[in-house]
Amino acid sequence: MNKPLRRISIFCGLLVLALLVRTNWLQYVKAEELSTRKENRRVQIAQYATERGNIIVEGKPITRSDVTDGSDYKYKRGYLDGPLWAPVTGYASQAFGSTQLESLEDGILTGNDDRLFFDRTIGMFTGEKKQGGNVVTTLNAAAQKAAFDKLGSKKGAVAAIDPRTGAILALVSTPSYDPTSFAGNSKADEKAWVELKDSEDKKLVNRALRETYPPGSTFKVVTAAAALENGVVTDINAPTDTEDPYILPGTKTELVNHAPGCGKASLNEAMRVSCNSVFANMGDKVGRDNMVKTAEKFGFNNDKIDTPVRAFASVYDKTMSRDGNAQSSIGQFNTAATPLQMAMVTAAIANNGKLMKPYMVDQLQSPNVDVIEKHEPQEMSRPLSPENAKKVRDMMVNVVETGTGGKAKIKNTVVGGKTGTAQHGEGNKKRPYAWFISYAENSDGSSPVAVAVVIEDSEADREDISGGGLAAPVAKAVMEAVLQSNKG
Repeated sequence: MNKPLRRISIFCGLLVLALLVRTNWLQYVKAEELSTRKENRRVQIAQYATERGNIIVEGKPITRSDVTDGSDYKYKRGYLDGPLWAPVTGYASQAFGSTQLESLEDGILTGNDDRLFFDRTIGMFTGEKKQGGNVVTTLNAAAQKAAFDKLGSKKGAVAAIDPRTGAILALVSTPSYDPTSFAGNSKADEKAWVELKDSEDKKLVNRALRETYPPGSTFKVVTAAAALENGVVTDINAPTDTEDPYILPGTKTELVNHAPGCGKASLNEAMRVSCNSVFANMGDKVGRDNMVKTAEKFGFNNDKIDTPVRAFASVYDKTMSRDGNAQSSIGQFNTAATPLQMAMVTAAIANNGKLMKPYMVDQLQSPNVDVIEKHEPQEMSRPLSPENAKKVRDMMVNVVETGTGGKAKIKNTVVGGKTGTAQHGEGNKKRPYAWFISYAENSDGSSPVAVAVVIEDSEADREDISGGGLAAPVAKAVMEAVLQSNKG
């Protein structure tokens, strides 16, 4: 072979080699990156080419797949009673992506998860069309509806947990939205999305998981737990050394009580009528660092609480001054909590001091309903001893039986609770947040439900009774729904 031909041959060989290298690079190294690019419509078309699996509550789907007209997407997501379940499902939209369970469990719902490889392979031989698997939740339909209906037009949120397992029973945020309204990619879907996105009411925000509020007097149960665990108080009925008026440590500022008889009140009486001074004093005696330790055992300052949807971290400040710690001990100053966090606090107290990790997916199913993954309850921490948990429960029962939480009473049922009114805004001029946390007991003393309710910008007075007046009836309805479901 002459020299020019040899050079041409070598050059052509190098071109072929470069083509092979490039092809393999794209096919194996860059494949995942290219397939997940938002500009790659083929991926989205494939995603909506088959019916999506369902999200299940108590054996019934709360989602569906609708046939799309006039689009290269064959199916789009539909929701049954969308506003009720939106805080649980999130949304799956052809145009605007997905959130929450729809996003986190997308592989199962589309059928693309590696764990469904066998099902897909069998389908190739049997001719069965590809299907998505199901996500089975822990939600209690009656409790969810009770919370949603009771909140009504109010702006707020509810989180309810089974203290024994950590299973989430209800997760409600109002005002809500219908994910079906923007599940497609039409002009109508775009209009609905823009209206929601720009809404002053922040309807797309899951207030139960992803909004933090000053917890107000509901945080006093955490301070009570800290005082008992650190030996500051042993007898909940013994007088404390709290003066009235109480001066915040290191200042000349009086801490206002909204109830009479708080001078030297016992911890039990202070919980019943919600004395700010006693709990600020207890928080100061416990000390900032020990208050932080107790709060963190309940879940505060933890930014990795996944349900599997990640909740915002609730906060108990690690660096505040002594007077700041005293104010934080009554749920003000820099203290902030999600409704889920306060439901976790209540659940730990109701479960003899053992906090179970919250979760809302019970199992993942293949298209033929075989279980491919099942959640096992996990202990998260032990914020307080069984003996001290019993003392806090006794105080919370007293709040419902003779104190500010009377509207949570349920006939022939032991109920414990705590009201709260959280001031906010510059100079505390905005209307307060109304809180209520509670639990109910079975006849054997176990608790099947712990609830936290927050209502924003209510018409409430600046009294702790506002939490009892506005939020307690919501909690009662949720507890009754769970108790009734257990009887069934």
